[in-house]
Amino acid sequence: MPNSEIASFSYTLDNLHQAAVWVISNANQNKIWCFEGQMGAGKTTLLGEVCRQLGVQSEISSPSFSLVNEYQISATQKVFHFDFYRIKNIEEVYDIGFEAYFDSGHICLIEWPEKIEEILVSEPHLLFSIKGEREERTITLLM
Repeated sequence: MPNSEIASFSYTLDNLHQAAVWVISNANQNKIWCFEGQMGAGKTTLLGEVCRQLGVQSEISSPSFSLVNEYQISATQKVFHFDFYRIKNIEEVYDIGFEAYFDSGHICLIEWPEKIEEILVSEPHLLFSIKGEREERTITLLM
């Protein structure tokens, strides 16, 4: 995975929406956005707010057990939220047909990208790293 820092943003739950806007504005035209961080770093919480800022109106939940959740942004736009924490092997990712999602032209938000690193090597993607303790987090765009 890439490791040189491009930009970073510090936030708390009070300005979570600003962190989500920062993520979106730094994504440019990229469609695959990966989020790494320790358990409890706030990945799912941030991605829920990213979905809301993108225009998702429906209830947003963690795809921990389903691997992927699909949300409608508009009549023609979707966002796919993946959580690969619980996969036991890479075949599970092939079984859900990841290629159709990644090639769809819709935004794909990925938690635990290190679990599918061998797939991401050939996919253009962004990597955001979330670190922090207690109340404050820092999200860093890596290249």
